Amino acid sequence: MPFTFNPCPIEGLFEISPRVFGDDRGYFFEAYSERDFREAGIGVKFVQDNQSRSSRGVLRGLHFQKDHPQGKLVRVIEGEVFDAAVDIRSGSPTFGKWHGTVLSGEKQNQFYIPEGFAHGFLVLSGTAVFAYKCTDFYYPGDEGGIIWNDPSVGIRWPDLGLEYLLSDKDRKLPLLGGAGFRV
Repeated sequence: MPFTFNPCPIEGLFEISPRVFGDDRGYFFEAYSERDFREAGIGVKFVQDNQSRSSRGVLRGLHFQKDHPQGKLVRVIEGEVFDAAVDIRSGSPTFGKWHGTVLSGEKQNQFYIPEGFAHGFLVLSGTAVFAYKCTDFYYPGDEGGIIWNDPSVGIRWPDLGLEYLLSDKDRKLPLLGGAGFRV
């Protein structure tokens, strides 16, 4: 199998490493295989691919869709980010808990985040190109979010020695309890 699937401490999350074939000409790897992912227990259909480019210190998130939740397969094409997912599944024993991992274009590792999680990332390198597959389409009126520094969640974002750069929208996101969830 061209992938290694490592389950995370929160059920449903996986850190994924592809098998990279490299030589002095460069490298090749499979970024996704429906068959291999299905055999690993990730039997989802992806319907949309997204890509963004951000500079060091940009923090995006924590985002989710309310009525059209998205599972995401995220990776970094160039650069490095700290990626975090927060369990917002009603009744989950790990509700409000988070898991984070460093994704890099050098390692080509990926992070699978199923439906029912809020998601965000912080750019660690000078710039980063971030790509992700989604299991549902984006609906602008369906956006939800949790403030990145919610103390009830307690994500340990890396200290870059600078103030994080957030959009106005992300700066105004509510706490987990204020997003309509009971903490």
